[in-house]
Amino acid sequence: MAVSASSSAQQARQALAKRLADLCRDAGLTGLDLAERCGWSRSKSSRIMNAKTPPSADDIRAWCQACGAEDQTEDLIASLRTAEGMWVDWRRMERAGLKQAQEARLPLYQRTRRFRSYSSWLVPGMIQTQPYTTAALQAIQRRRGLVDDVADAVAARMERQRVLYEGDRRFAFLVEESVLRAGIGGAEVMSGQLGHLIAIASLPNVSLGVVPMRPDRERWPAEGFWIYDTAQVNVELISGYLTITQPSEVAMYAETFAELAALAVYGAAARGLITSALDALG
Repeated sequence: MAVSASSSAQQARQALAKRLADLCRDAGLTGLDLAERCGWSRSKSSRIMNAKTPPSADDIRAWCQACGAEDQTEDLIASLRTAEGMWVDWRRMERAGLKQAQEARLPLYQRTRRFRSYSSWLVPGMIQTQPYTTAALQAIQRRRGLVDDVADAVAARMERQRVLYEGDRRFAFLVEESVLRAGIGGAEVMSGQLGHLIAIASLPNVSLGVVPMRPDRERWPAEGFWIYDTAQVNVELISGYLTITQPSEVAMYAETFAELAALAVYGAAARGLITSALDALG
């Protein structure tokens, strides 16, 4: 269970550690008693109970057995998996290929009604063209040395885009102007992608804002993130994929989105920036 900067992930780890510590106390055991029954060092028991070292599933099984609480084993292992899932490094997420990573997110998109997305790196996946997605996923596949299932992964992302047109969902996309100009896939791919952005912006349930490049910004660009209703935020970092559910943290990202949205331009002004980027492609 990797340590992240998110208090959501940290609180999940601490909650699991507390439950294990409570089991030990309820069984009338000290940390030393538990260590002796499990056949490990006393320091290991202390590290687990203080959320300094995450337990493995086998550790939890041994812990529950030592405390006479085998009936709680599966529930505690499920809590462990939840905490682990709040921070996932890319290799772990994509070890079975890019297609599975794309498909795994579909249920979240299907149950969300209000989407907010900010991107300082790439065009958000929900509004990418097929050639743009292909170029992006091919670059990831090569860079990370993954199995080549790019064609299937692209198809999965295109299928996910159906939520744009179904139900009463609302989407607010913010992109930095640099995203329009520092593209991938070459001029032809970028030309098609920029034209697609203009078309997407005309949808009645979509707001597309572009944050202009300027020398006097007080709110600087941030890492890309998605906000799903008010329940969850996902952040894509260099090292992995962070899931945030702590309400105070979700609120911080919502506030950041609002600040960035206030800097953005929309409608004709946004189309002007996109058209300018198109013209620069020649």
